[in-house]
Amino acid sequence: MIRRHIRSIAAVALGLLIGLVGCQTGGGGTLQGLSCSEIERGIDLSDRIDTLNRLADAFAGRCYDTVITHGEKARSEFRHKNFSILKETTNVFIPEGSFIDYVLESYERGYLSLLLAASYANVQKQEEAKVELRQLDHELFTLLYNYGEDPVNLLLSAVLWERVGEVNEARVDWLRLRDLDVMWKGKQDAARVFAARQVAWIDEGQRSSEPWHVYGIGRFPEPMWDLQFFGSASGYFSVTAKEDFLPACRSDTGVRLSTRSWFEKVAIRHSHGYHPLLNVQAWIRLPIGLTYSLVPLAAGAGVMVGGCMIDAAGKGNGALCQLSVVGGAALMRTAPAVMEGALQPDLRHWEHVPAAFVVTRALKPELEPCLARLKAPVQRLW
Repeated sequence: MIRRHIRSIAAVALGLLIGLVGCQTGGGGTLQGLSCSEIERGIDLSDRIDTLNRLADAFAGRCYDTVITHGEKARSEFRHKNFSILKETTNVFIPEGSFIDYVLESYERGYLSLLLAASYANVQKQEEAKVELRQLDHELFTLLYNYGEDPVNLLLSAVLWERVGEVNEARVDWLRLRDLDVMWKGKQDAARVFAARQVAWIDEGQRSSEPWHVYGIGRFPEPMWDLQFFGSASGYFSVTAKEDFLPACRSDTGVRLSTRSWFEKVAIRHSHGYHPLLNVQAWIRLPIGLTYSLVPLAAGAGVMVGGCMIDAAGKGNGALCQLSVVGGAALMRTAPAVMEGALQPDLRHWEHVPAAFVVTRALKPELEPCLARLKAPVQRLW
């Protein structure tokens, strides 16, 4: 009877600790292959990341009406940060983001506007597409909770402006792309040269008979994090990509640009200069997480000592003591996982976006050098 009692206590304690560890945000599975109606039926705006993923898959599946209908709603609801003292305070004591609604990063607002613009263009609503492209500028520069332009959205915007026949508007984005020094850090010279060439061609009055084609390469890599108390640009976190990004590529017909700039927005989410509130909450959560990690250590030690004392008092044969030692050790081994669960940063992001884009005037993908010899899957977007 006593042995079953000790075993039950250990099981309950272990279950509670596993529950704490399990309160972490997991990645979503792919939705590709579903029909338009299946994707639309599964859209639930209360699940923001899943909604974004379904919109991306709807666009890839040419479900443009679905993107138009639900994309505008998602952008409107997901773009603003609604502060709640209760939620923000609770957020310090539980895994980050558990009860906080996800807010779109600036690049995500921009890309959603691009998907809307491209969807309108694909259903022959050119004026609506132009409105969405102008909305893209608004999304990148409005001083919301987070903001800032990036080279990927500028590249795609320039291509779409040309597609809807507004070459002068496209020139503006090509020019901004050429001069966007802050985001390049000397790593994307190929794309800058390509943008400069497009500006020159437009200024010279040259026009190509071939339209732009846009391809997505691979899937946005999963962020990985570790503790780094010195030299980190994001609180005490070091955030890296699980897979390397492709380097920039330039050819006579096209250019390849990775979404590294998007990942960097996720990686610096906890820096004081970008999100001061998240930075402060992370530092407050640190001693709390360390305290949480002491709970399984104390509980494990208690199970060991208590079980052996009961076994000795009952003049047992040592089996209960041995069981208590095994159960207590199992509890103690959960301490690192408990601390990790308590400190884990909120790195939620739009998952179903490419790791890189290629824009090209080549008639077929095999004719574009920047698409050659790629191991990652390639998908025509528009």
